[in-house]
Amino acid sequence: MFQQNKYEMDNRYIVWLNKHFKSIFINENILTLLTVILLFNNYYILFSIIYFILIIIFINKERKEVYKIPLKYTSRLKRLIITNNVFYIILIIVLYNLFGSNICYFIISILMFFNYYMILLINLINKPIEMSISSHYKRKASKKLQSMPNMQVIGITGSYGKTSSKNILYDILNSKYNAYVTPKNYNTISGLMLTINNYLDKFNDYFIAEMGATKKGEIKMLCDFVHPKYGIITRVGIAHLETFKTEENILNTKFELIESLPPDGVGILNGDDEKQLTYKLKNNCRIIWIGIDNHDVDIYAKDIKLSNEGTTFKVYFKKEKKEYEFQTVLLGKANLYNILAGIALGNELGITYPELKKAIKNVKPVPHRLEKKLYYDINLIDDSYNNNPLGSKMAIDVLKNMPGKKMIITSGMIELGEKLYEENYKLGKLIAESKIDEVILIGKNQTKPIYEGLKNSNYNLKKVHVLNDILEAFKLIRDLKDKDTYVLLQSDLPDLYKEKNKE
Repeated sequence: MFQQNKYEMDNRYIVWLNKHFKSIFINENILTLLTVILLFNNYYILFSIIYFILIIIFINKERKEVYKIPLKYTSRLKRLIITNNVFYIILIIVLYNLFGSNICYFIISILMFFNYYMILLINLINKPIEMSISSHYKRKASKKLQSMPNMQVIGITGSYGKTSSKNILYDILNSKYNAYVTPKNYNTISGLMLTINNYLDKFNDYFIAEMGATKKGEIKMLCDFVHPKYGIITRVGIAHLETFKTEENILNTKFELIESLPPDGVGILNGDDEKQLTYKLKNNCRIIWIGIDNHDVDIYAKDIKLSNEGTTFKVYFKKEKKEYEFQTVLLGKANLYNILAGIALGNELGITYPELKKAIKNVKPVPHRLEKKLYYDINLIDDSYNNNPLGSKMAIDVLKNMPGKKMIITSGMIELGEKLYEENYKLGKLIAESKIDEVILIGKNQTKPIYEGLKNSNYNLKKVHVLNDILEAFKLIRDLKDKDTYVLLQSDLPDLYKEKNKE
């Protein structure tokens, strides 16, 4: 859990501890503390029996546990483990020599009981080491970037669509150039350093850097590190509102990318996003506007035809007063915005229209982002990395346009701060309005607002199935399916949001 909470970045781990206090300190943990008291009072036989039972309970629990994100023994984790062991060895020696065995065992056992909090102390001890290591790799990455003056950096940020946009742009640019992109979700300072140090080389023409943030100033920090000449903002929503605190902070942070571009830089902005349209830009770089609904932009899509096999559309280039037809296997309006951004920048960088057309046709679906795949004979639309209101709406739009029976599996949205209940309630109403045939909710407490939204929209509650684990959902859809069935898998939350941790 400490690793999944990004090693206590932005107090994420403490927030998780507060939410799961009961499950951490009740049940077998209380029994463990009682066994320590028995040991301290010399009830050795009773202590041994209870302790043996606790070990059996723990082993059985671990065997049944299924982790979506298993523990990764990274270098940082190994350093934490070493420091933790050294700390307890030194403490045992000191306590044993000062107070004797009984007091020593008792104090150590109490500390072990609070081990969820002790790891914060161990992390604090290691902090100077981690800062030193990070500074070393940052200097190394900066030096490498300086040795590649001909390579230009493209930054991509937004509340939704960053990863899809960067992968689409990567496919477009590589039709003519040698581009490299940050892999997976490497969108932090550590991810950029790792990518630069381990993967970039002197033959790269462009480096596409995905930039994520959970608080104000983080995008500026990333820009000061890699110095992008080009920037794309996908869409601005309320993702990570819990840490950003206000929507204004989210908007200002995303625009840190565009405002970090040099005077000869180019920014790609979305003309259908009201937040981007009304923002007072504090930069004189050139802006290329894209859109679908708004035609008062530089490049827009028209004559869009959506199907279960993909999308065909035309793109109008205002400057040239020409339009060209494109085809893609990607689904939905959300992907169309990402494609438009890639077309806009590709066109700016000298990629011809035939080259653009071929590249878009060959663009591959991005894993877990409106990715269509087969699960037995069921059409699964995997959008499990989506976790914000705007993305959820677009994904449901894709589902409702599919033929046959339609189902949705969702755990709801997270990290929306005070808007958490409201937005999940709206999600329930949207599902009902979209006439989805079956709804599978994962986690009774987590999805309660969605359930209420469905209920208050007069949705047939017999078609709502509330489960505790997503594995149960995959079994259920095989029982509920028809001959032609489409299932939207949305917001499959990681282990730290598991419902059973709260029970």
